Amino acid sequence: MDTTRLAEGLHDHTAGLAAAVTGADPDARVPTCPDWPVRVLVGHIGQAHRWAAGIVRSGPSPVPDPFDADPGSPEKWSDWLLEGAADLEDAVLAAGETPVWTFFGPGPARFWLRRMAHDTTVHHADAAFAAGAAFEVAPDLAADAISEWLDVLSDPVTPTLNPAFAELRGTGQTLRADPGDGPGWLITRTPDGVRWNHAAGPADTTLAGPVGDLLLVLTRRLPAGRVTITGDPTLAEHWLAHTAA
Repeated sequence: MDTTRLAEGLHDHTAGLAAAVTGADPDARVPTCPDWPVRVLVGHIGQAHRWAAGIVRSGPSPVPDPFDADPGSPEKWSDWLLEGAADLEDAVLAAGETPVWTFFGPGPARFWLRRMAHDTTVHHADAAFAAGAAFEVAPDLAADAISEWLDVLSDPVTPTLNPAFAELRGTGQTLRADPGDGPGWLITRTPDGVRWNHAAGPADTTLAGPVGDLLLVLTRRLPAGRVTITGDPTLAEHWLAHTAA
């Protein structure tokens, strides 16, 4: 997915999140992030965009605590969120092809645009569910978000960041996410970690459904029952139990 489309996704879902939390109780709990009130969800997104922009411009800095973020008064949330997204896009465009720090070693600045676009999409869903608002994600963005999430899970650095991900190692068990209009994603659990590619064909267990639903099930925002699971259900249960995002 190119930089322009990622930037569009970042801005669209930042605006969607901002609209969802307009008028919300800042202290209301977010059902899909039960430890967070709405204020912390808003603070996390605006903080994360600015943190990523700072990395692109100046190099790594400690991961900030969402509870330390100050999004300001609720009537200013929308402007504050949109300003953070714009700042990140500006930083990425200015960096061009210059390598920047990422969790997984030096990479293009667009790494952070992609990571934040898809993180924002999932948190837009959190905000919509908390507010009882509608949520939609374009199929191309949902598909790239699934691929990006699997890229994260398959990197050997990831289990050092979250030990739960080490439990995804296996002995060749396969899962397939099937959107119904393409080959989908074939995930293999190997002794060295997660591997994936775009492939059709059988797997030990298959999750099938619209790509937007697959994204939200794989990121634990919708229950597994939202999609159709065939094959060995325990493999799907194990995968979902160890991939909270």
